[in-house]
Amino acid sequence: VGGEQISSIGRGLCVLLGISLEDTQRELEHMVRKILNLRVFEDESGKHWSKSVMDKQYEVLCVSQFTLQCILKGNKPDYHMAMPTEQAESFYNNFLEQLRKAYKPELIKDGKFGAYMQVHIQNDGPVTIELESPAATVDPKQLTKLEKQQQRKEKTRTKVPSESSRERNAPRNKDDPSASSGAEGDVSSEREP
Repeated sequence: VGGEQISSIGRGLCVLLGISLEDTQRELEHMVRKILNLRVFEDESGKHWSKSVMDKQYEVLCVSQFTLQCILKGNKPDYHMAMPTEQAESFYNNFLEQLRKAYKPELIKDGKFGAYMQVHIQNDGPVTIELESPAATVDPKQLTKLEKQQQRKEKTRTKVPSESSRERNAPRNKDDPSASSGAEGDVSSEREP
């Protein structure tokens, strides 16, 4: 932060935490449990996916990253799904407190909330696991207005061919020079953005 190293860990996990508007204490507790018990390390005999960060007594570095809550509006990132700063800072501090209570406080490190940071990660493997709380698997009936708009935009980008179904289903006359077998390929006038 500002050219100064404020935190570092050796072997362990780097947690990039995106806090959503809808996150609650329940999601926080779930994520703490999952992070500390996730079996991503090898055991003493070299068997992969056997040990957790707690099993190995490794460290955890947490970085709050609101950009993980991004929804794209065309090519522009929209962060309305991220929890507002004041609430998110309290939530993040509570998250760190819960991690420290459930594990060894001296092995939990963090960045500086809200600061512009240079984060250097040496990704072993490389292995990156995306964890979502159970509430993140939303029933389509519970989607927010913004998410529904995003889905509609994505669906409208794929347009149906302009020729009518009557024209498509009509038999082609072999002698008609305007009739095409379609072998030349279909050229669409619409381009992806």
